[in-house]
Amino acid sequence: MIQQFKNLSFFNIFILFALLFVLRLGIFWHLPANINSGFNIFFSRILVPLDFDKLLSPALNISLAALVVLGQALIFNRVINNYNILNKASFLPALLFVVCSSVFEPFLILSPPLLSNFLVLFIFTKVLREHKSVDSVAAMFDLGLAVAIGTVLYFPIVLFVLVLFTALILFKPFNWREWASVLVGYITIVFFLGIYYYYNNRLLDFYEIWRPLSTKIPFYIKINIADYMVLFPIIICLTLGFISLRANFFKSFVLVRKSFQLLALVFLVSILSFYLKSDYRINHFLLCVVPISVTLSYYFINAKKKWVYESLFIMMLIFIVYFQFV
Repeated sequence: MIQQFKNLSFFNIFILFALLFVLRLGIFWHLPANINSGFNIFFSRILVPLDFDKLLSPALNISLAALVVLGQALIFNRVINNYNILNKASFLPALLFVVCSSVFEPFLILSPPLLSNFLVLFIFTKVLREHKSVDSVAAMFDLGLAVAIGTVLYFPIVLFVLVLFTALILFKPFNWREWASVLVGYITIVFFLGIYYYYNNRLLDFYEIWRPLSTKIPFYIKINIADYMVLFPIIICLTLGFISLRANFFKSFVLVRKSFQLLALVFLVSILSFYLKSDYRINHFLLCVVPISVTLSYYFINAKKKWVYESLFIMMLIFIVYFQFV
């Protein structure tokens, strides 16, 4: 299958569509009676008394989530190919995006972290588009607005302000107006949200939105290793991808090197921002899908031994489907 997706064939879209539902066989087979998507927190944050989880049946929720992942995968694939991040156009980024977005069962439902990946893709695309622009004040203002809106949707996105500042360091010469425009864009949404709370006599609730920022970073988290065995083949491929990237890093174009550095920061921020959640939900780590998918794609597009990379990919699929049933 990897060999098939190394080529830009329109037929690959239909294979992706079929693969989406193959990777969801387990959850459709054991369809949950109820789904806690996390959207109710978002609606309470915008003062709308709506129980979102009662609007969609579990089957419809999961199906819509699959379509969202397909759309994100195609956008992601186009961005990677347009900016030649992998040095060769292919459908591998879309394929690996779909696979990484299906690893754990909580990844398969429509949730705020899943929709937040649109923001991650928007940031990545906008930064790459602006890397040669002389003045990116308007673009950085837009990104500040986007991160603020993302914060309302899913609070841990607030740390992506750090991603924007790092992107300015990596891609642009220092311009204080661009740095200020990020903050102005972010504060604009916060200001209007505060006014909305004030006119609804809920100003104290507005302060509560930002309370997680005072949460202490946990130094110990109890996890069950058996729950993460599904990651075994992915970790192997990631390790091989890091080795391949390290060997070719300084041979790559400057834009490619800076792009991988930015994605590494996205990964770190996505990992660290979990402490801003009041409860631990593994679907938070959907925010790591973009950087992980790029690294996996880098390995598979540069791998030479077909039987090795095809076997590893088949192992990834088997592990994902198997652990859904057990």
